[in-house]
Amino acid sequence: MFISMLSAKQLWGYRMKYTENAVNILTATNYKRIGRAWIVKNLKGNESVDEIVSMLNNKSRQEELITIDNFEFNRNQIINKIAGLGDYCDGLLALGDKNFPGFRGTVKESEQPVYLFYKGDINLLDIENPKISVIGLRDPDENIVKREQKLVAEIIKNAVTTVSGLAFGCDTIAHKQSLNGGKTVAILPSPLNDILPATNKDLAHEIVEKGGLLITEYYEWDKSNKTLITRYKERDRLQALFCDTIILVASYALDSATRWGLFSKKLDTGARLAMEYAKNYNTPSAVMYDKNKDIKNPMFDLNRQLISERKSIKILTNKILEEIINTIKLYTDEKRTVKGELFG
Repeated sequence: MFISMLSAKQLWGYRMKYTENAVNILTATNYKRIGRAWIVKNLKGNESVDEIVSMLNNKSRQEELITIDNFEFNRNQIINKIAGLGDYCDGLLALGDKNFPGFRGTVKESEQPVYLFYKGDINLLDIENPKISVIGLRDPDENIVKREQKLVAEIIKNAVTTVSGLAFGCDTIAHKQSLNGGKTVAILPSPLNDILPATNKDLAHEIVEKGGLLITEYYEWDKSNKTLITRYKERDRLQALFCDTIILVASYALDSATRWGLFSKKLDTGARLAMEYAKNYNTPSAVMYDKNKDIKNPMFDLNRQLISERKSIKILTNKILEEIINTIKLYTDEKRTVKGELFG
């Protein structure tokens, strides 16, 4: 099978690991009108170049006939681009690859990941590994910080991996607290060789050094405002998708600026979007909230809103957190048992 203009020795000489399947799927997505939904509908993974080219020509509306030579040329271009990531990236996985992570819940084809770039321990995303996403606003007050630290400490004490988005505030707190004896996964809206936010580069490196994981769907930068907004939104969806439960620490609501006169502040939208994705995916959700302490704090507006709108939302207490963790472990233990029976 033709691999690329690079020799096999050169190809695998790079630190980054990837299969022929992963590069083929990544190449396919670079054609017009080929998105995640098309990939999920038409490919199972590990199709040959000939098969993929045939499907592109017959099952998508391409402006011109795609030839095998054209596909392989584009494939070579992509190999050269991702090789530029160097040691910043350990590998690329795609749909059909052995370790490509699964997910729980009901996720639309257009929102299912079809490839991921990663740095660190990709096995942390195994569906058999218990995971809780911890998200929230960018500017938590001191009381919220302390409560979140206590929450995350309890999560990692129970050998559950945390997931967050490496953003300022609650995301950063979740990652840093997890490094005190636990494992954490950071989902990025940027390529691995250009960490965003830049001030969290050292934190990203520490996550990997301590056995954690960085993942992203991007290998090139496009810093236009429109693209950045889209990539943040896509990052938020993965926070809801790659977990067994998502916990909202605190966040403003959509109308907080009007309600509290906070027009000088840039209010968070990421947590709100992630919680909306969680609802759509049927991902179990919980919020941190104490009605005696938090009733007049605008930083809990979204928490209050979710409590009033969703009967399924859980309000965290020590007992509820224990129940959440036990339920997750039962689920992941069942998945591990089934996997052992299938492949043992």
